[in-house]
Amino acid sequence: MLDSEWNSLRTATWLGWQVESNWIDPFLFALYSIIKPLAIAGILVVLYALVTHADFSSPLFAYMYVGNAFYTYVGAVLTGMTFALADDRERYQTLRSIYVAPVDVRLYLAGRGVARFVGATASVMITIGVGVMFLHIGLHWATVRWGLLCATFAVGLVMLAMMGLMLSGIALLLPDSSWAMADAVTGALYLFTGAIFPLEVLPVVLRPVGFALPVTYWLELLRRSLGIASATGAFARSGDRGLLGVFVGLTALFSAIALIVFQLCDHAARERGLIERTSGH
Repeated sequence: MLDSEWNSLRTATWLGWQVESNWIDPFLFALYSIIKPLAIAGILVVLYALVTHADFSSPLFAYMYVGNAFYTYVGAVLTGMTFALADDRERYQTLRSIYVAPVDVRLYLAGRGVARFVGATASVMITIGVGVMFLHIGLHWATVRWGLLCATFAVGLVMLAMMGLMLSGIALLLPDSSWAMADAVTGALYLFTGAIFPLEVLPVVLRPVGFALPVTYWLELLRRSLGIASATGAFARSGDRGLLGVFVGLTALFSAIALIVFQLCDHAARERGLIERTSGH
C-alpha cells in the first residue's frame, strides 16, 4: 500500500513539473523564473523606500522582505493545486479518468502541489540572494539554524498541501469561479499572516484571525531560523519550541479539517455529477 501511495505521489509530482515547465523553451522558462520574483520584490522595495525614505537598515525591512519571499510558496501551492483540478476538469477534461484510475485523488493533487513547491524554491532563493547581496538584509549563512529551518520546511510543506487540498475540494463544487478562489484566498492570507507587516498593524478585532492561521507561525519560524528579528510583540516573547509546538498543532488541526472537507466535497461532487462538468471558462 505504501509503495502504491508513494508511486501516486511521485508520478503526480513529475506530471505537475512537466505541465509547469514544458510549455515553453527551457531558456525562456528559466529567465521567467528569475525575472518574475525579482519584479515582485522590486515593487515591494520601491514602495517601502517611498514610505520610509529608503531606510533599508531598519529590521522591519528584513522582516518584510524575507516574509514576502517565503510567501511565494503559499501562493504557488494553493493556486497550483486548485488550478490543477480546474485544468484537468475544464481544459484537458481528464479529471474523470483520474477518478476511475487506481490513484488516490488526494495524493494526486498533493503531488501537483509539491511540483509547484519545488518550482517556487528557485524564485525564493533568487529573491533572498538578491536581498543579501544588494540590499543587505542582515542574513548570514553561518548563523542559520538549519535544524529549525528543515523542521519548519517539512511541516510547512504538509500544511500547504492540506490547505491546498481543502481549497481543491471546495473548487469541485463551484460552478465557474474556482479559478479565482485560490487567488482570493492567497491574497487574504497575505494580509492576515504577517507576510509583510506585523499583526499589530491589523485592527484589534482582526488580529485573532492571524494568530489562528498556521501560515503565520510558519513565516515567523522561517524568519527566526534565518536570524531575522521578529517585529511582532507577541512572538518576540515566545520561544522557538513553543512556536514550533503551536505550529505543529495547528497544522494537525487544519490537516484533519482539510481531509474532512475534501471528503465531504468529493462525495457531493460525485453525487451531483460534477466531476465531468465543464463551464467553458
